[in-house]
Amino acid sequence: VQLQASGGGLVQVGGSLGLSCAASGGTFSNYVMGWFRQAPGKEREFVAGISRGGGSTDYADSAKGRFTIYRDNDKNTVYLQMHSLRPEDTALYYCAADRRLRSTRFSSSEVSYWGQGTQVTVSS
Repeated sequence: VQLQASGGGLVQVGGSLGLSCAASGGTFSNYVMGWFRQAPGKEREFVAGISRGGGSTDYADSAKGRFTIYRDNDKNTVYLQMHSLRPEDTALYYCAADRRLRSTRFSSSEVSYWGQGTQVTVSS
């Protein structure tokens, strides 16, 4: 499956931003989807995950209460809505997909497919 992420940009502290990731080349509903991020000099970290049908989600502690992951299987797209953004949210955000996952919380080593990344910069 191919993943194309979009929606990143520059936002002020406390602002909101929405990311999208469009999938092609596979049966989207077969994949657990997620978002990761990587800041300069840091490892890629889990942000949020969502089950195949969208009924189950999981979040990193840093994202709970501020970010929402959801998906539209008819549009083959997964989204990440981010609110109350902080400077520490600045990173390259990647969407991720895998058919084998049983959990909505997973590590980067478990991911089979990655999007190209979209930059989110939060200015103070």
